[in-house]
Amino acid sequence: MNKRKTGARWETAAADYLEEQGMHILERNFQCRQGEIDLVGRHEGYLVFVEVKYRGSSRNGHALEAVDGRKQRKICRTADYYRYLRGIGDDESVRYDVVGIQESEIQWIKNAFTHSCGYGF
Repeated sequence: MNKRKTGARWETAAADYLEEQGMHILERNFQCRQGEIDLVGRHEGYLVFVEVKYRGSSRNGHALEAVDGRKQRKICRTADYYRYLRGIGDDESVRYDVVGIQESEIQWIKNAFTHSCGYGF
């Protein structure tokens, strides 16, 4: 199975898990030139941007470790553009979550990081 198919499979598993936990998934795989956001949803009054990371083993580290500062800034820029396109203002509560899937165990980190860039699109 190639990386894209594997990623899509685990993003679906993450979306299913989040929906079971009460999140309403609005969009999957939002893409633009700024980057990609795996899942966009609503949960507990927040517009939530979710990064999904999968690791089949711990050989290359934990899945959650893959969302470093550089990746966070890219997600934030992409989220800014998403909000711009959808007319979602600064008064909307936004959260950045990460779902790490390690050897099929799902770990959901709410509010995993804070917004780390301005409107840079």
